[in-house]
Amino acid sequence: MPFDAYGPGGYAGPSRYAHLGEYRLRPGDELQVIYLITRRQEQGDYRLAPGDEVLIESVADADLQRGTLERGLEIQPDGTITVRLLGQVHAAGLSISQLRDVLEQKYKKLYDEPSIDVTPVRTNRLADDIRNAVGGQSGLQQQALAVTVMPDGKIRLPGIGGLCVQGFSLPELKKEINLRYRELVVGLEAEPILTQQASHFVYVLGEVATPNRIQLEGPTTVLGAIAQAGGHLPGGNMRQVVVLRRAEDWRLISTMLDLQGAVFGKRPTPADEIWLRDNDVVIVPQRPIVRLDNWIEQIFTRGVYAAIPPLNIEVR
Repeated sequence: MPFDAYGPGGYAGPSRYAHLGEYRLRPGDELQVIYLITRRQEQGDYRLAPGDEVLIESVADADLQRGTLERGLEIQPDGTITVRLLGQVHAAGLSISQLRDVLEQKYKKLYDEPSIDVTPVRTNRLADDIRNAVGGQSGLQQQALAVTVMPDGKIRLPGIGGLCVQGFSLPELKKEINLRYRELVVGLEAEPILTQQASHFVYVLGEVATPNRIQLEGPTTVLGAIAQAGGHLPGGNMRQVVVLRRAEDWRLISTMLDLQGAVFGKRPTPADEIWLRDNDVVIVPQRPIVRLDNWIEQIFTRGVYAAIPPLNIEVR
């Protein structure tokens, strides 16, 4: 979120994603990927792929025909087709005109004018397979897939497999998915939609009423998080509140804040009242006088005097 619109305050150290101008995906985010079969190729000739069906005909010899307009000759998983007199011929990766030229050259060894014609019967089968994997063969179900970003930052999509998306914005993710699919199929577009963000938490501990993990449901300042933790105790040192955060290179950085003036109403717009980020740790330490009292109690009351009890001297 663009936090600048919410008033004064800054960041404790460098921000991981500068002011979050656009949301970046993170583990735990839930996405819905909507699929659209356009059957449109923007440039170049269509390349045949395993599963496509073609009709092969010859004016020179009707017996060379393989397939019909209802059911063509299917390209096998190894990318080949089997034709009369020639056996297996590699077809995957060729355009229709290239396959026709290949067959023409091979049949010229047997016929003076083979006059081979190749007609596409059914193409782009892989796009149908991906659609069926998403919404079923009937096509009555919604052509969308719900995925969750895993702890390793990846999602899995039909035909692509594992795809690392952590740190991507939605426009970047859309571009990456469609580039991956264009390497496999023609006329398949995907539109990712963020349906649920992963929960964001900060941790408040030290001299507060209820040290706890606080869920960020909106822009939250340090004092807001302390208030959700029950407020600071009388022994809390609001002049030296510490915020721990991970930098861009995952180094642990810290910032010390003076919020005493804000608590007492002496600084209505404190510069130290910063916005918190996911996984920040807020520590409210003890006041110096409280630490001194605790030290005296531990050393003398519980330590020296407990080990060496005072002597009872009788005065007469």
